[in-house]
Order: sequence, then structure tokens, then C-alpha cells
Amino acid sequence: MTRTRRYGLLFFAAIFALSIVVGALTPAFAADLTGRTVTAVAVAGNKAVAESTIMAAVKTKPGDILSADKIKEDMQAIYELGYFFDVVANFTEVPEGVKVVYTVLENPALQDVVFKGNTKVTTDKLNSLVTAEKGKTLNTKILNDNMRAIEQYYHDQGYILARVSDVAMSPTGVLTITINEGILEDIVVKGNDKTKKYVITREMKLKPGEPFNVKDARRSMQKVYNLGYFEDVNMKLNPGKEPNGVVLETSVVEQKTGTFSIGAGYSKADGLVGIIELGDNNFRGTGDKVKVHWEFGGNSGSNNNYEFSYTRPWLDQKQTSLGFNIYNMTNQYDDYYDNGDLRSTYDRKRQGWDITLGRPAGEYIQNYITLKNRRDTYVKYVDGPVDYMATPGSANYNASYNQQYLQDNFGLTRSITLMRVYDSRDNVFNPTEGRRYSLAAEFAGGLLGGDFDFNKYTAEGRQYLKVGRSQVVAFRLTVGYADGKMPEAGKFAVGGADTLRGYNDDQFKGDKMFAATAEYRFPVAQKVQGVVFTDVGNAWDGDHYKLNDLKTGAGVGLRITTPIGPIRIDYAVGEQGSRTHFSFGGQF
Repeated sequence: MTRTRRYGLLFFAAIFALSIVVGALTPAFAADLTGRTVTAVAVAGNKAVAESTIMAAVKTKPGDILSADKIKEDMQAIYELGYFFDVVANFTEVPEGVKVVYTVLENPALQDVVFKGNTKVTTDKLNSLVTAEKGKTLNTKILNDNMRAIEQYYHDQGYILARVSDVAMSPTGVLTITINEGILEDIVVKGNDKTKKYVITREMKLKPGEPFNVKDARRSMQKVYNLGYFEDVNMKLNPGKEPNGVVLETSVVEQKTGTFSIGAGYSKADGLVGIIELGDNNFRGTGDKVKVHWEFGGNSGSNNNYEFSYTRPWLDQKQTSLGFNIYNMTNQYDDYYDNGDLRSTYDRKRQGWDITLGRPAGEYIQNYITLKNRRDTYVKYVDGPVDYMATPGSANYNASYNQQYLQDNFGLTRSITLMRVYDSRDNVFNPTEGRRYSLAAEFAGGLLGGDFDFNKYTAEGRQYLKVGRSQVVAFRLTVGYADGKMPEAGKFAVGGADTLRGYNDDQFKGDKMFAATAEYRFPVAQKVQGVVFTDVGNAWDGDHYKLNDLKTGAGVGLRITTPIGPIRIDYAVGEQGSRTHFSFGGQF
């Protein structure tokens, strides 16, 4: 007699391991039976499994010469049917040869399945992955495939450490499957000399005590980097204290987040003006943003300009953000005719405040509400063929732009703006993949009061596609529509470095707009990126808009990362000639 036995279902801990232990043949078998003729082959011990099912796996047939190797192969084949945890080969010597009987011990019938340890995958979902039929003899081969399917499903969801740690069958047919989901025991942060640890960990989707998820880890690394406080962010897993437990080590390299500048300017009209500006995007390592701009001196009080802004990105555990801005600024503005010729240069004063509340509505979705109270005042004429304050008969008077223009475009604006943003970009400073969509609606006047009453709607979409190893194709489309009485400062503006290169800044203004951009971005050197682009757009007033009146521009540019921030240089050719645009700040 020889036997193949697997660990009994009542005791095994890893039922899906396909190891088979085949008993050695006895010396009597080797000496007395080898070479004899097989007279019959039979099966015994089966109750639920049909004899035909077992015999289909047996290769030894009556009339064959008995072979130890073939007997072992038959026993293994019977076992691998999955219905048995013990297979015994018995031999009966008869005058004509040897009769072979395979005696099997069947697995219990499956009555129920119980899961333990699953917190991230529902029991209903796990049950759907178990195809072993209740009320029938448990098939360990099928069960083995089911366990692999469970682990694979966990891994597909990002729980790469999850495994089936134990499978046990009770005498009553209850199958208990225990899952170890791989717990994140702790998060260790290194390299944060200035930034508080909680500023980093609050951005993470991973939390200690929860199962580790590699997708959440990847997204967490993106969110920490997108804070803008670090040159580099890396994460690695270290073994934890518990079996299958891990500790996430996050290493950051901090970069400069504070700015300070001091300067001066001089003009015949205003005399000497001093300028001081300071700010920090990671104020005292708390993640708050603060900025102060002050202009002082000069011959008139109009040069006592200031602007103060403060943003707290985490007001509470729901990640409510709060930002406010207070300003009293007088700056010089240029107005243009549609053909690009200068219409008027003047000083405009804007003073007021705005406050913004934000809160996430999902992993990639953020909602904002902004209240604004702003007064625009025409200060004085500086240059150009049109002086808006000129009277008939005076120099620089134009009947189309008389003092009625001032009444229509300068005054108090009170509005509320609702915005919804979807942003899945991998890197907000230099995206290579992902999308950003935004919808905004501004409502001014009405119950809010003020001198203007209008509704303004803006939609923007951005798409980033990685091509090759480090090249990116980026697209942007922006459309806008407004109705009602809107001031010049509130109108859509197209033209310049941010919308339509090859044209003057804000050259085209109106209550309707369309702008689109396509860029091909490629590395040139370390911290230098090249760009080839084309822009299309225009803005219109009233009902005079038409898409066949779109302006176009195309050109090349450089993006340079410097200690004082990113610098953009673009050379573009438009319908009215060429123009070089120089600006600070990141690209869209």
C-alpha cells in the first residue's frame, strides 16, 4: 500500500499551497508486485464525488504492467481534483496479476463561509469571489483559485500587503477565511526642519492604524509635493512590529518659501516711491500663506499703497480653507483699441476686500465661495489719445469715451462668486498628467448693493498628456459669458502672456470671451524647459461676437526655475506683429 496525504482540512493553515506528499512504496511492493499485470482498477471511499470523475484522472488501466511511477502519478492526479485530503493506493494480488484500489477520503461539504479581518473590502464582495458551491464537497483546487482572486482584488484596490493569512474548515462545514490587510503602524517624517509634521501628515490619505494602500501613498506624495514647500518628496516602507505591519518613512527636502524685496521708483509726476514686499507660503512652518505689499512716499497720497493677504488652508478637520485680502492700490493701466493701438494710459485706484471659504467635496474636487467688496476710482490721465476726463473742445477728448465712460466703468462692486474645481494633476507646478476643470459664477448687485448689477460665468478646462519620456502636451480652453451692467475692471480680458501671446496685455475686453492654448513642452537643461505654443482667442462686447473673428498667435518660449521663483519668457507672432512676453510665475 502507498498513500498520498495532504494536511487535513481541520488543521491546515494554507490550503492553497499545492504541495503533495507521496508515501514511498514498500519493499514488498517493489519486490513482489512490480512488473505484474494490472487486472482491475477500482475506487473506494467516495460518497459525493462520482466514480467516473475519479476514474477519468486515472491513467493506469487493466492489462497494463504495474508501475510505481504510474501509481504515484494517478494518486497525484486524483488528489489534484481538489475533492480529497487523503488518497491511498491498495493492491490485491490475484492469480492473474494485481488488482489496484484507490481509496479516497473526501473533503467535508461546504455549508457556509465566514470572513475575518476584512475592513476595506465588504463581505458581500469577498463572497462574490468565492465560487466554491455551498452544499457540495469542498474543492480545494477551486478554493485555492478563490484565495488568489481575493488577494488579487485587494492588490488591484491598492492594498498590496493584504494576504489570506489563514483558512480553516470546521467539522460542520463552516469555512473561515482570515485576511491580514497589512496595517500601517506609523508615519515617520524626516527632513522637515521648518515645516511642522502635522502640516505634512494632514495632507496624506494614509492614516496610522489603517491598512496600507499604495494608491493612497502615491496620491499622498503628490499632495505633499504640491504644497510647494519642498524640492523633493520621497516615501519608503519599513517593517513594522506586527506581522505584515509597515512604517511609512517620508523624507522631504525643504526649499525657500519666504520672499522679501525692497525697491524704489521715480517719476516726474509722483517723485520717489519706496516699495517693500514680504511674504511666506509656509508661515512659521504652519502651512499658512501671508503676503504684505507696501508702497510709500511720493508727492501724492495716492502712492501710499498697501495690500495684505492671508490664507489658512486647514481651518478644521474637514479641511475648510479661509483666505482674505485687503487692498488699497493705485496703479497705471493701459487701454487699447482692438487693432492694438494705445487708447489711454491712466492711474486707477482699487480699494476693498475679499474673503474666500473653501472645502473639498471629494478627492479631486474643491468648492469655493468668495465675497467681494471693491471700489474702482479713476485717478488721473497719464498719456494717450483719449483722456476720459476731458470735456468737449479739450485736447484728447473723444466723444465715444467721455465722462459717461467713467460713470459706466468706475464705482463700487459687491459680488458673491461660487466656484467648483476638479483637479487631478500630478504636479500643480509642472503637470505631466491629469486634468483641471473649473466652473465659476459671479453675481453682483441685487441685494448686495453696489453700483453694478451683473452675472458672470466662466468655464475652463486643462488637459495634460505625457508623450515620450519627459515631453508633455498641454491644452487649455476657457469660455466666458456675462450679462448686465459690468465695469471695465470686471470684464473678460484676452491678450498677453497668460491668454493670447503676440498681443498687448488685456488688449481685448468684453462680456464674452473665448481662449484656447496648445503647448508642447520639453526639457532643455536642468531647471530649463522649452515650449512651442499656439494661442487662439478674443473678447467681445454685446452681440457682436463671432468665432471667425478669433485672433491667433504662435511662438516659442523658455521656463526657467530660479531661487526667486519660475520665470517665463515667450516670443510670439500675432496678426499685428511679434512680441516678447516676460513674466514671473508658473505656467498653466
